[in-house]
Amino acid sequence: MWELIRANKRSSILLLILMAAVLIVLGFVIGLGFLGPRGGMLGIIIAIAMWLILMLISFSSGDQILLAASKAKLVTHDVHPQLFNIVEEMKIAAGLPAMPKIYIINDPAPNAFATGRNPKKASVAVTAGLLARLNRDELQGVIAHEMSHILHRDILFVTLAGIMLGSIVLLSQVFLRGMFYSSMTGSRRRYSSGGKSGGGQAQLIMLVVAIICAILAPLFAYLLYFALSRKREYLADAGAARLTRYPEGLAGALEKIANDKSPQLASVNKVTAPMYIVNPFKKKKGMKLSDLTSTHPPISERIKILRNMSGGAAFNNYSNSFSNITHHKTIVPAAALGKKENIPIRQPNKKQQQEKQLHQIGDIMRKVNGFAFLTCLCGLKLKVPPNYKGKTVKCPRCSKTLNLDS
Repeated sequence: MWELIRANKRSSILLLILMAAVLIVLGFVIGLGFLGPRGGMLGIIIAIAMWLILMLISFSSGDQILLAASKAKLVTHDVHPQLFNIVEEMKIAAGLPAMPKIYIINDPAPNAFATGRNPKKASVAVTAGLLARLNRDELQGVIAHEMSHILHRDILFVTLAGIMLGSIVLLSQVFLRGMFYSSMTGSRRRYSSGGKSGGGQAQLIMLVVAIICAILAPLFAYLLYFALSRKREYLADAGAARLTRYPEGLAGALEKIANDKSPQLASVNKVTAPMYIVNPFKKKKGMKLSDLTSTHPPISERIKILRNMSGGAAFNNYSNSFSNITHHKTIVPAAALGKKENIPIRQPNKKQQQEKQLHQIGDIMRKVNGFAFLTCLCGLKLKVPPNYKGKTVKCPRCSKTLNLDS
């Protein structure tokens, strides 16, 4: 496992170096376009300073910002005991040093993600829709997938790469908008005054090059980011199969999420989308998302790979299935394939309580949102909203007065 983590870190460093190069080149070209030959270094300094500021913010409170942006609420064991038990099981199976914090997002669209700086300070967030639709084996598969992201140090990569990508996009947007809102007459005078010597024409050419770079740099950075993000989803699927010893659990969960008819996740945006287990953006009718610009691999392909695993749930088994289904070279690092593991696939849990979960999910979200639950002697269960001001409530069935403090 440590060999896999080291290989993952090397890939992360390579990607970050490439994205840093894009950021520096963009800053250099924009500086040249605005200020001429002497402006290149100033552009680089501004680009790096912008990146450092965003990185400091992210390291100090990046995970909390992402959780707040996703409208995730921290919950306790009492809210959903089964979820806590599964997270604890997968934490032990993965050998994580600390129990991740658990959040629930009050949204009917089924999805989940993990965030944090390192395995000691990690969080797992799931939607209410996910808890409502999945049985225990499927929920365990999703949690194991997120635990694999934490174990493989993907959560730190997503934070760093997201910052780099955000810096590139922000620098490009500031430059392009500045061009639109700048005084065009002043620009023309500057270029025309230097036209005889050729200096104005040279600066105009550099400005055009800067505009082209400002448009293309974010696209190139997105492609770099998405390429490795997709690879990490495959690796997390492989890790989930290994941790649960039951690939069908995650495959069934992915299938249910893919076929879900709920509206698009309300709180999702371009920054948080790559963190989710499945692309949270819904495809519009008549539109097809390109494989190059998608944050996730094709979900049907992921399901086929998991269901095609035979002989065990080890990385080698996933690697063979991946090559058979995609006809591509395996994405599992050679370091993880060097040690032959024998991990037999277990049988599914016989007792699944999905129907009961569907009825309980409303109560779960009421607990998350601060509702009080009272049971009258007549057997009626009352759910009192948090904005109720009184200290007592009357049972609508038997008219008995119940004390909210009890």
